[in-house]
Amino acid sequence: MERKLKTLMDGLTFGEGPRWYQNKFYFSDFYSHKVYALDLNGNYEVIVDIPNQPSGLGWLPDGTMLIVSMTDRKLLSFKNNVLAEIADLSELAGFHCNDMVVDVHGNAYIGNFGFNTYSGEEVKSTNLILVRPGEEPCVAADDVMFPNGTVITEDGKTLIVGETYAAKLTAFDINDDASLSNRRVWADLTNSVDDGNVPVPDGMCLDAEGAIWVASPSTAEVIRVKEGGEILESIPVETNAYACMLGGDDLKTLFICTSNASGVDPDSALREKSGKIEIVEVDVPGIGRP
Repeated sequence: MERKLKTLMDGLTFGEGPRWYQNKFYFSDFYSHKVYALDLNGNYEVIVDIPNQPSGLGWLPDGTMLIVSMTDRKLLSFKNNVLAEIADLSELAGFHCNDMVVDVHGNAYIGNFGFNTYSGEEVKSTNLILVRPGEEPCVAADDVMFPNGTVITEDGKTLIVGETYAAKLTAFDINDDASLSNRRVWADLTNSVDDGNVPVPDGMCLDAEGAIWVASPSTAEVIRVKEGGEILESIPVETNAYACMLGGDDLKTLFICTSNASGVDPDSALREKSGKIEIVEVDVPGIGRP
């Protein structure tokens, strides 16, 4: 069936890190440096300004918001209108930090680029960083190719991360101490198509049937993938899709962050303001984290 997209908000520089939390939709807008909350009527508010570019969002058990600050590679907290530094990730992150998922205990798993995508530096692997509450950051997994969108299953036992430059989703068992083990390929997207137009994973979210909605900027779509790599559904977008999140009253509204470009040129993104939050209704509700 053909699904119809609706624009909920436009005029953004580059939306990322979409989250549904306590009946509100939140996201980061990179180059305006703002974190927004948005309702299904299009009403929005600015939650906080992040000078060094916000990306991944999450919450501690007590409701404290966690925010990835990209260019200075830090994890920040925001509560009672106070912005504070939780952890400095610069010793571990190879370049800008990006997406994040936070589990029910407040453990934050944070990706980073691993190399300077803006200067033509050679692609190389990096790590997924873990910040446990009250502890120094450590490496949760190494040798990952641009860890991006990340989800945790409803039972809290499995973490799945999109490796953008490897075009695959990789799963880990989550141990009792929040460390990761038993690495395995959850879906190899290079084997999912016949025409050579390979999707690459960016932001993503999990649904109640165990499938994952994945934003694919390389193919201008969001795809619903099941374990093993079969693509169950594709929803094309007019520009490019960079992240998605299930939310709404029944968790069947798919929020999609779209934009003309990947944000390589901040000046263009600020000038064009092509970023949008688009929504579409799907059949299976969201579940798990984020």
